[in-house]
Amino acid sequence: MTTVTFLTEGSRITGFDVSGHSGLAEAGADILCAAITSAVRLTEATINDIFGLAAAVRVREKSGSISLRVPGGLSDRDEHAVQGLLSGLMLYFSELHDEYPDNIEVLEA
Repeated sequence: MTTVTFLTEGSRITGFDVSGHSGLAEAGADILCAAITSAVRLTEATINDIFGLAAAVRVREKSGSISLRVPGGLSDRDEHAVQGLLSGLMLYFSELHDEYPDNIEVLEA
């Protein structure tokens, strides 16, 4: 099962951790893992490359996990954009959980 944990401070999403293989299909043929990976990569690229913010990203190839942490001290405009993006990601993963409850878990911490 893939576990996605969104980290929060009050109502602010400060980052997320994704770990595990969904188990829907074999590695390399798993459409759920592909959807999760694609969404994470899009989010990271948007925050770092489009918005120009320095979100810390840690990829652990052996364990198949990735973590992203949003920097603090953002302008109101950047904070609003990042929070909208992360809220959308949380909603997307929650909808995937509704479709594949045995394969993806979404948590808040």
